Amino acid sequence: MIVEILWIALILLILASALPERYRRNRFLIGAAGWFFFAIHWAIQPVHYLEIDDYFNIILVLVVSVFCLIVSHAMIKNYRHYEGAENTLLTLTTASALGGIFYYPFAHIPILNTFLISMVAKQVVYILQALSVPAQLIGWNRIELNGYPVTIILACTAIESIAIFIGLIFCVRASAKRTMIAFAASVPVIYILNLIRNTFVVVAYGYQWFGELSFQIAHHVIAKIGSGIALFVIAYVVLQVLPELLDTIDRLFAILRVYIKGAERMR
Repeated sequence: MIVEILWIALILLILASALPERYRRNRFLIGAAGWFFFAIHWAIQPVHYLEIDDYFNIILVLVVSVFCLIVSHAMIKNYRHYEGAENTLLTLTTASALGGIFYYPFAHIPILNTFLISMVAKQVVYILQALSVPAQLIGWNRIELNGYPVTIILACTAIESIAIFIGLIFCVRASAKRTMIAFAASVPVIYILNLIRNTFVVVAYGYQWFGELSFQIAHHVIAKIGSGIALFVIAYVVLQVLPELLDTIDRLFAILRVYIKGAERMR
């Protein structure tokens, strides 16, 4: 059921992004439906994160779900009171469609999912062995060091972050040169930094650097903080290269401020 909802959302977002300009008004209605199904998809995700006690992601996906509902409502308003403007919502829809096209096949097509995860696991082991760390690949996605196994899952491939940046970079109109500079400054860098992140987690856990809580501290605290800082720096560089993207984000925040103020007046 979750997968079906996701694909419905993605198809609608792609359709809203791909329709010709003469159907521009209808793109808002189709996009609104896509964002609504996307909101449902994210609202269901806390069930999974509760099972693994990942409370940070529970909060995150609920915030994303509310955000999707806001975008859906804003697109309905633009459909009802169409003035031929508000490119921000369509740009955001295109970004989400592009990111989804890149990400969801890896998430839901088994052969692609297995290929990506196993490739990352093998590369992490290669790095560890090149550093004379006696880690071993004990399964297609399991790395063991000193008897402590680490399982590589899809989230360990950085595919989500890469998909987000691909969507953002290619959704705005910019010269091919600046677009490729932004791509080179983000996607390959994110992938390489993620390999370093996984390497750190395996070593910290395998050598028990932080005692019994080594994995939790290395993975849930240090790695998450490091990833957050790295993504912030990468995003800053991308925004410097693509100021059009910053303008789109500014207009998006303006839309969100309207809804926040409306919610405060209803209290």
